[in-house]
Amino acid sequence: MVTGASSGIGAAAARLLARRGASVVLMARREDALRNLVEEIEKAGGRAVAVAGDVRHGADVGRAVTTAVEHFGRLDAAFNNAGLAVLGKDLHEISDEDYDAVMDVNVRGVWNCLRHQIPAMLAGGGGSIVNTASTAGLIATGAGAPYVAAKHAVIGLTKAAAAEYGERGIRVNALSVGSTLTEMMESVVEQVPGIEKKFFSRAIQQRFADPSEIARAAVWLCGDDSSFVTGATVPVDGGVGAV
Repeated sequence: MVTGASSGIGAAAARLLARRGASVVLMARREDALRNLVEEIEKAGGRAVAVAGDVRHGADVGRAVTTAVEHFGRLDAAFNNAGLAVLGKDLHEISDEDYDAVMDVNVRGVWNCLRHQIPAMLAGGGGSIVNTASTAGLIATGAGAPYVAAKHAVIGLTKAAAAEYGERGIRVNALSVGSTLTEMMESVVEQVPGIEKKFFSRAIQQRFADPSEIARAAVWLCGDDSSFVTGATVPVDGGVGAV
């Protein structure tokens, strides 16, 4: 199961998972984009199904998990990737509406996913969950304060879930993602020309990641090759954490 699957990192992960033999359930709000991706995956010989929905709503997430079990028999792995950021205004200038939106998508969204995915994985004997965090979950990157707080919370939820369910066969990890050229990032760069200099200021690799580079790390964590990794925040950040 992949959330935020209609574009960017989520779509890249869905394609890679399908190429490696996984049956994928794709969740995002944009139904047309999801259906186009399902068609692309099926034409390439993969298996996929789309479930339009919003991770802020537990019922939508539950429907995606149920679809996974009904169509493919079980839920083995999940990549909880849906996210939202607002431009980095000063904290006192951020509206209640922007704060609520960022916290709801990034924190409540992961919370909803964990609450529905874990029972399905327990019923199947275990699984692996990967949550998209950010370098903003470890340091103040210059992103808006609600986004920094939300990604810190994602890492906290990841650690708590890993500790609670590790002995029951479920691994839970997070990705500390650096600046990646997704649709959301393209919009930010368009609105604030030159902001990439701020994003790259801490990085060793002075460039945006391609979504496929993040997807490869997510797929590794979803699979058995990472069987002794849980409760971790894995950096895919171009070296931001090294300096």
